[in-house]
Amino acid sequence: MRQDTPATRGDAMLVIAAPPNKPQPSALTDPEKDDNNAGHVEEYEFENDISSLALCSVPFPFTVGFTMDSLAARRFSTSTEERVGLLGAAKTQQHYGGVEETESLLRGEGVVEEVKTTAGIEARLLAKYSLPLMATYLLQYSFTLITLFAVGHIGTDELGAVSLASMTANITGLAVYEGLATSLDTLCAQAYGSGKKEMVGLHLQRMVLFMLLVTVPIGAIWLSSGWILAALVPEKELAHLAGRYLSILLAGAPGYAIFEAGKRFTQAQGLFNASLFVLLIATPINVVLNYLFVFVLQWDLEGAALATVLSHNLLPILLWIYVYFVNPRSLECWAGFTRDAFRHWGPMAKLAIPGIIMVETEWLAFDVLTFSTSYISTAHLAAQSIVMSLAVAIYHVPFSVGVAVSTRLGNLIGAGSLSSARIATRTYLLTFLIIGVIDFTFLTAARNVLPKAFSTDPEVISIVSTVLPLLAVFQFCDSTTALANAILRGLGLQAIGGWANLFVYYVIAVPLALFLCFKQDMKLVGLWAGCAVGSSCITLSEGVYMYLYDWKRAIDDAREREE
Repeated sequence: MRQDTPATRGDAMLVIAAPPNKPQPSALTDPEKDDNNAGHVEEYEFENDISSLALCSVPFPFTVGFTMDSLAARRFSTSTEERVGLLGAAKTQQHYGGVEETESLLRGEGVVEEVKTTAGIEARLLAKYSLPLMATYLLQYSFTLITLFAVGHIGTDELGAVSLASMTANITGLAVYEGLATSLDTLCAQAYGSGKKEMVGLHLQRMVLFMLLVTVPIGAIWLSSGWILAALVPEKELAHLAGRYLSILLAGAPGYAIFEAGKRFTQAQGLFNASLFVLLIATPINVVLNYLFVFVLQWDLEGAALATVLSHNLLPILLWIYVYFVNPRSLECWAGFTRDAFRHWGPMAKLAIPGIIMVETEWLAFDVLTFSTSYISTAHLAAQSIVMSLAVAIYHVPFSVGVAVSTRLGNLIGAGSLSSARIATRTYLLTFLIIGVIDFTFLTAARNVLPKAFSTDPEVISIVSTVLPLLAVFQFCDSTTALANAILRGLGLQAIGGWANLFVYYVIAVPLALFLCFKQDMKLVGLWAGCAVGSSCITLSEGVYMYLYDWKRAIDDAREREE
């Protein structure tokens, strides 16, 4: 499945109810104990408890906890609690109002302690941080759904134009921003793990400037999209409407880009609830704006575009409010604006450009395959839309867990904790295998039920039911691909993922999928069989590389980037 944010793809909307943000026990020592116990890690060992690993792969509310005398009297703060686990077993260095914060940095010289961890600690962290991430990406995805719902009540041409414009915006703009932001998954997480907190803010500044610079050519494409699409699409009026929509949407591109970079700034610090806080406020506002502009003021297509623009520009403002007023402790990573933001872009570019390749190759490959189904029949195109929507919805689980994995692994690499990184990776592998098994079982068992929820056409239902077992195989393979890509981001090896995606998708997966679909007359079954083979090849190639790779080199590279 794609490396991008699932919120920008597909047509399905999956609602996951996240549980209240309850404080979770930490594996840290009680700071109020005597000095003889300082730095001692009291851990609940359940490395061999498979059920503890399985919990983090189940997409519904749950609580993982245990009791220890040293934790019974501890008080937690909502503003700092979610940050405690990032370097979960490191020594506690500071206390604020009776609330401890975990640090990996020894005071004075930037020397980093070895961070100790267990499979149990890693499983709890994944479970704890994945749920808010799932809700975050689903809410961000809802922006597109809300727009499509609004323009769908205007007319068929407008709905088609927005769909075409959204696909164009994704490929030529949003995928670029997502690819650029993957570099921060490495840079910010490793800087925070190394204790060089001011570098987290500096990396953010550099990326925002980079994104704004890249917005110039993106803007040129969007402003010219009317005549560009007219040369590619038979329906000239549709292309004209899409061009008008994109011309207005351009005003929201900077806000979208800054928010994507800002998310990495907070996630690197363990503030996975920050973006959820933002979207819980912005999503209802987006609904109101669409209703006001489209239905009340009757600004039609332009009104829907303006609602999206205002919503996108609201996102970084709300994130700023969260950082400054809700959780000001995150400002430890912000040393103010500096001229250094305009210098030393090399390390960032070396990660960002492969990140773009990594995302773009995948987005484009799936769009090509979806477009190709229009040459089979209308029923197959409708069936492909349903299957793709299910794939997007289900992929939110491994993708969200993968974001937590890349951040956590980046922290450990930045802290120089090689042994802990290896323990964590083994835990992640088992976790993602369990996710894949659950996805496979669900799709296989529900193959005759799910299609009826999307269509009443017997032919479409039959096609979807036939394809779902192949989708189940693909989702199992893709869950391990999500893990491989997450680990590569944590290690700072986006280039490996970028070249692997480019080669596998366009030399193996897409040609094989089209061959099976049309030459072997396997239709959608052939398309998804080719995708499954491609996903397996990516996982295998990246897995072999990471197995042979000297992980100590990742630690050395991280330190070199921060010097």
